[in-house]
Amino acid sequence: MTDLSVANTAKKTAFDVDAIRRDFPILSQQVNGKPLVYLDNGASAQKPVAVLDAMDRYYREMHSNVHRGAHTLGDRATVAFEGARETVREFLNADSTREIIWTRGTTEAINLVANGLAPQLKPGDEILVSQMEHHANIVPWQMIAERTGAKVVPVQITPEGELDLESFNSLLNDRTRILAITHVSNVLGTVNPVAALVQQAKARGVLTLLDGAQAVPHYRPDVQALDCDFYVFSSHKLFGPTGIGVLYGRAQLLEEMPPYQGGGEMIERVSFERTTWNTLPYKFEAGTPAIAEAVGLGAAIEYLGRLDRRALETAEKALLDRANQLVETVPGMEIIGTAKHKVPVMSFKIAGLHPSDIGTLLDQQGIAIRTGHHCAMPLMDFYGVPGTARASFAFYNTLDEVEQLFTALQKVQRLFA
Repeated sequence: MTDLSVANTAKKTAFDVDAIRRDFPILSQQVNGKPLVYLDNGASAQKPVAVLDAMDRYYREMHSNVHRGAHTLGDRATVAFEGARETVREFLNADSTREIIWTRGTTEAINLVANGLAPQLKPGDEILVSQMEHHANIVPWQMIAERTGAKVVPVQITPEGELDLESFNSLLNDRTRILAITHVSNVLGTVNPVAALVQQAKARGVLTLLDGAQAVPHYRPDVQALDCDFYVFSSHKLFGPTGIGVLYGRAQLLEEMPPYQGGGEMIERVSFERTTWNTLPYKFEAGTPAIAEAVGLGAAIEYLGRLDRRALETAEKALLDRANQLVETVPGMEIIGTAKHKVPVMSFKIAGLHPSDIGTLLDQQGIAIRTGHHCAMPLMDFYGVPGTARASFAFYNTLDEVEQLFTALQKVQRLFA
């Protein structure tokens, strides 16, 4: 067994992780008498002071409903709200803010698209997903398939957790109408070659949706370069607040899609004889929106923009590399998902141990991980496991925390051995 006290061989990164950690107040606390080691970033990332301050300032200085207020606070709130939309547009490199729709999160965004495209589907049509999808990118399509007579077809993956391109090539055919695939797997960390997949799909006239929930914390996607029709993500995984997400969609497609919900804001004119719809993006934003949350998401993106994203990627790679080096120090530990190109997510099992037991015992040592099926039951079935333990790292994690994780896993393994 390798001694965890050996000198760390990973290279230092080109940024000050201690300074960055001071931007995240929650990381300084103790849990069960131990310094918190937060390794559940794939489920929800922590929030920097910049986000907390922006939301606090909104509520203290400008809270009002947006767009129709004939007073100063309404104007301030509208400027902040629409300014956040512009920040998202720039982040994604979308052509226009008309293409940026606020949703409650990735799940609602996918449901919106699925319901909007349903009128275009007929019996025999096929919707391609993959075996590594989150339930949020499976179940909405199944519901639409049941309504329309279409069929959801899963693309196979390899034992290493990479998309099987031969399977993809064989399944993409003249019946395929929609390709809905994750940019990055929430369980495996696999980064899929989405640009190439989209290019192949579009050559056949197939509409494309990319689930970017796990990608945006690590990469800045360019929707024009990716050439996808829809791109979705959640704020809370991008160091922003909960309760808000984003749907990017091509303006032409959004214009053609029916509204998802009815009510205020999404209307142009209402009478008992006929209702007409508002213009984009408001056509899909019924009711009072999550204004403070939009402001918080904008602040999160601006915070990330002030950091060296390349340095962050380097730091995260160092964390994952060190974790992979230490796997051999825990007898019976096996990594689920060993793709060559992946983000710093490590799903694993330890022989003889239930994932929930691992998570509970790590929590007693102040270490937060996620356990269970991770809303990816078909993927668990593929690997023949009921669930896994998952450590997901962010740029504010340290190499010392990686060492602490494996020291704790050794203790857990010895306890049950």
